[in-house]
Amino acid sequence: MNTYILQAVEAAEARCKDAFDRVDRIAMHNTAKVLDALQRHQVAARHFAPTTGYGYDDVGRDTLERIFAELFEADAAIVRPQIASGTHALSMCLFGLLKPGDELMYASGGPYDTLEEVIGIQGSGVGSLKEMGVSYAQVEMTADGKLDIDGIRAAMKPNTAVVAVQRSRGYSSRPSLMPEDIAPLAEMLHKEFPNACLMVDNCYGEFVCELEPNHYGADVSVGSLIKNPGGGLAPTGGYIVGREDLIERISYRLTAPGIGREVGSYAGSYQPFYQGLFMAPHVVAQAVKTSILASAVFDAMGMHTTPRYDAPRTDIIQALDLETPERLIAFCQGIQTASPIDSMALPEPWDMPGYQHQVIMAAGTFVSGASIELSADAPMREPYTAFLQGGLTYSHGKLAIIRTMEYMQKKGCL
Repeated sequence: MNTYILQAVEAAEARCKDAFDRVDRIAMHNTAKVLDALQRHQVAARHFAPTTGYGYDDVGRDTLERIFAELFEADAAIVRPQIASGTHALSMCLFGLLKPGDELMYASGGPYDTLEEVIGIQGSGVGSLKEMGVSYAQVEMTADGKLDIDGIRAAMKPNTAVVAVQRSRGYSSRPSLMPEDIAPLAEMLHKEFPNACLMVDNCYGEFVCELEPNHYGADVSVGSLIKNPGGGLAPTGGYIVGREDLIERISYRLTAPGIGREVGSYAGSYQPFYQGLFMAPHVVAQAVKTSILASAVFDAMGMHTTPRYDAPRTDIIQALDLETPERLIAFCQGIQTASPIDSMALPEPWDMPGYQHQVIMAAGTFVSGASIELSADAPMREPYTAFLQGGLTYSHGKLAIIRTMEYMQKKGCL
């Protein structure tokens, strides 16, 4: 191990003590919350049993959904292994809530890249909301990274049915949003536009804070189980939590009108979903600490990092402006070589479906594509920002940062 790099990382780590203490306090709070919910619902081994066929009266599925609804302070929830990704969950939500002639408004600027074809602002439009007759508008955030409440109010139309907010920054340069940042928007919509639904893309944010968007007025929140709430153990799946009437509408896109949540079997055990949820607050804390350390290390090297290591956190993502394509590729390759799975593979930029630029992705994960495990990805565009996220253990996160720096040094990019 390179002594100079090790000393640099440990010096950065020493500056992170206050931030780490804050993360540990939040993890304790959220662990208690999850533990209490599991105990209140008397979860037992019978809840892990698989089901087949229609899955009527699936006690494991139904109890897991009630627990999610309680944890997120929602009326009801859809928590299913059949949901393939966060984009799938968001798409299902949008198609459930929007009708021909309605408008979807994104109130946090443009959506994550993979939703552009769902909406119909990119691609052929086949199967999109646009093809269904749903119009689209977006309102940019303010210069200081806040939701533009006045701008959103002015942009509202009689047919604006869903106002969407993306909590995480995605591949943009704007800051991620704290759950409480949506409170003024929720208050304004509920008071002035009661027929509009506020939907929050909660991906990457679960259990990073003590409260979630629904606590601050979100009508629906959406996320993936192979990110934060799966705790690194859920092998697949997604969730939607919110108002009972909205969840009912969305459930008709999960299965069929009139059937909704009543069916849906899973022939695998529900154990990893329950155990992953129990582990989630701790695992999320490990991922957040990894991001904080990466920020401190690269900040000390004079690179632009957001958020800063000492800033409050709202998601697990750390943005690192690496400034050149060569440095960006070397960083992602370094993360891959430091991974427990597929460490021999070297990622290269490629034309990934759903993205408008070539993307490089490092993800040596036990669950394919699981963002709660240590990974890094980036669109190949200026300022060549790497988006680092995850880390099942802080020890691995720290070791991976050291080895990635060594790899970058070997490639002449550090």
